[in-house]
Amino acid sequence: MCAIMADGCFEEFFWVADMRVIKKINNNVAVCRDRKGQEIIAFGKGIGFPQMPYDIGLDKIDRTYYHIDSKYLMLLNELPEEVLQFTAEIVDKASMRLKYELNPNLVLTLSDHISFCLKRAKKGIYIQMPLAYELEQNYPEEVQLGKYTIKQMEKRFHVHLDKNEASGIAMSFINARNIEKNPDDAHEKKKLKYEEILDDTVRIIEEYFQIEIERNSFNFARYTSHLMYLVKRVYNEESIISENAGLYESISEEFPKVSECVEQIDRYFETKCFYSLSKEEKLYLIVHINRIISREGL
Repeated sequence: MCAIMADGCFEEFFWVADMRVIKKINNNVAVCRDRKGQEIIAFGKGIGFPQMPYDIGLDKIDRTYYHIDSKYLMLLNELPEEVLQFTAEIVDKASMRLKYELNPNLVLTLSDHISFCLKRAKKGIYIQMPLAYELEQNYPEEVQLGKYTIKQMEKRFHVHLDKNEASGIAMSFINARNIEKNPDDAHEKKKLKYEEILDDTVRIIEEYFQIEIERNSFNFARYTSHLMYLVKRVYNEESIISENAGLYESISEEFPKVSECVEQIDRYFETKCFYSLSKEEKLYLIVHINRIISREGL
């Protein structure tokens, strides 16, 4: 069935097959449109070979990914096909093992991470991943998946990888976690996303101190890791219990500007997450933010 467009051209909008392949990414990956008109990324042997567009049955497609953010699509042209295929298999396994839904962009962000990891390994460059022990204690399932992924990478791509690389893989799974409140929660069923909270709090810091934070610095990595645990505590409605609460007053007096910035972050959590930061939480944020701004020369 066809429709006549305003310019007089014909555009087909319905077809008998399950999907229409509309753009080749590589020989085995393509952009498709399903029968509802939604664009998806599809994996299937040889689906990128025929002339576009063409109709295809679901029996020719191995896996599909909906709702990929457009800003990540450029990676499809940059990533090696074998890395994409490998990562898709890993994401499938992670989806079955983890008890939460993974962000659809993970197949591309993790492919990018794995591709960079392989390049480093081939050049003999190894990076120490911070807080590996803390990750193993707080996210054992993700770390196990990270270790499994490293072993499979070594087998598939014939490289030797440092065991610490498992922490970076685990972080990719953790960052792709879609965290949401109890659906019956009275607070408008708000979804809490780690990446969104990270972006928002970093913007608060940058605007308050009029700086641009170096995202590749070790201090920023420590901040992001701390925030990850903080978001987990928010989700579980937990608080840090320690003997350090008494230090908060003296530290906040010693670093009044950083303390005021943390108060802004506290107000953000109250509004966004319906969660008030404890004195311990504020104390650790002051320490981490002070490290960041000290690197910036403030």
